Amino acid sequence: MRDKDGYWMRRAVALAGRSPRSETAFAVGAVIVDAAGREVAAGWSRDTDPFVHAEESALVKAVGVDLSAATLYSTLEPCSKRAHRPGATCTGLILAARIPRVVIAWREPDIFVTCEGVALLTAAGVSVVELPEFAAQARAVNGHLPGL
Repeated sequence: MRDKDGYWMRRAVALAGRSPRSETAFAVGAVIVDAAGREVAAGWSRDTDPFVHAEESALVKAVGVDLSAATLYSTLEPCSKRAHRPGATCTGLILAARIPRVVIAWREPDIFVTCEGVALLTAAGVSVVELPEFAAQARAVNGHLPGL
């Protein structure tokens, strides 16, 4: 499983690089993969509008698809607090989509908010896997942010 996880996380890191830079938001990439190992949808920060998050973008593109056996790959811990869309956190959207497994590269640092995405997902029964070997790449894409 680790090899497949690495493949999809590399894809997510590449997508994060497409994110328009913002001094007030992270650059993140996300990929949703079905149980057969096929990409269902992908997104990156601000790919469809100035406030869309990567996970949110991928989930919107996957509307109507059964994600109950899917894995979501994200370069950053899914948000649990959000200024522009407080009722649509990525953690909440993942839970609503019934995605059972989330793989992340890096936990969100306390730059903008204190994130509890991993804790909330785990408490809800979602399997969360962290791939620390990708953390440096995920941070590098965010070198434009103060404090990193």
